[in-house]
Amino acid sequence: MMVKKKFRFLGPFLVLVALGAVGCGGGNGGGEEASGDSLSQRQKDSLLATMPVPGAGAVQKALDASDAARARAEAHDTIR
Repeated sequence: MMVKKKFRFLGPFLVLVALGAVGCGGGNGGGEEASGDSLSQRQKDSLLATMPVPGAGAVQKALDASDAARARAEAHDTIR
């Protein structure tokens, strides 16, 4: 009976480890688009910025800041 008490938590522990491994595995690499996805992240963010949801204004401000940074970088690249 001592052996059964010792390994009583081994089964649930192994189940949790397996679920953790499955949950952490896979994915699409973060930056890559899914194969069935036709919109870029920028397009999704632009659509979200126009919706009447909380945080949409912050998304628009982030897009504006990104545009400004891109314009500054482009202007910097053209300096000779």
